[in-house]
Amino acid sequence: MEIIVIIIGAALAGFVQGLSGFGYSMTAMALWAWTLEPTLAAVLAVFGGLTGQIIQAFSVRRGFGWRALWPFLLGGLAGLPLGLMLLPRLDVQLFKTVLGTLLVVFCPLMAFAHKLPRLSDWRYMQGPLRPVSNALAGMAGGAMSALGGFSGVVPTLWCQLGGMAKDAQRQIIQNFNLTMLAVTFASYLGSGLVSSSMLPLFAVALPAMLLPSIWGGRLYHRISDQAFRRVVLGLLTLAGLAMLASGIR
Repeated sequence: MEIIVIIIGAALAGFVQGLSGFGYSMTAMALWAWTLEPTLAAVLAVFGGLTGQIIQAFSVRRGFGWRALWPFLLGGLAGLPLGLMLLPRLDVQLFKTVLGTLLVVFCPLMAFAHKLPRLSDWRYMQGPLRPVSNALAGMAGGAMSALGGFSGVVPTLWCQLGGMAKDAQRQIIQNFNLTMLAVTFASYLGSGLVSSSMLPLFAVALPAMLLPSIWGGRLYHRISDQAFRRVVLGLLTLAGLAMLASGIR
C-alpha cells in the first residue's frame, strides 16, 4: 500500500510541477502525509521536487535574471537553517495540522490571486523596499523548503500578488526552487536524515514522476495553465481540509 501511495503521489506531483513550476511537495504531501512518517515524507518530497526542477530546467527553459532573483535566493538561504531546526521536532498530528492549514489558506489565495490588489500598485512596496520584501518572501520559502520542500509556496504567491507576468514568474520560481531544494537535500544528507532504507523508495518515486513532469512542461508551452491551476488548487484545498480535520482530531 505504501508503494502505491508513493507512486500515485509522485506522478500527480510531477505533472503539477511541470505545468506550474512549483507544487510538487504540496501535491505529493496531500497523499503521503496520510501514510508516511513525516521525516520520510519530507525527504521524498524534497528529492522528487529537486528531480522535477532539474527536468524542468531543460524542458521549460526560462532564462536566468539575476537582478530579480538574488533577493529571493539570499532570503531563502537565510531561512533554510530555521526550517532544518524545526523539522525533527514535528510530530505526526502537528504535521497534518500545519500542512492542512497551509493548503487551505494558500490554495484558494493562489486560485483567486488575480482578484487581489497588486503589490506593484502600493507606493511603499516600490523602489528600494521591494528587494527587501522579496528577500523576506524568499526567507519564508527557504524555511518551508527545509520542512518538506515547500520552497515555492510563499514566493509564488508573492509574485502573483506583485502582478508578475507568467514567464517572468516562472523564471524566478523555477531557479529559486532548484537552488533551495538542492541546498535542502544536501542539508538532509549532511544531517543524516537520508538513510539507506530510503533508497528503494527513491527508485520508486523517480520513474513515477518522470513522464508526468515532462508532460506537464509540454502543456505549459502550449496552453494557459490558469484553468488547470484552479482545478489542482481546488483539489488540494479539499485534501488540506481532510488533513486539517484529521490533525485536529
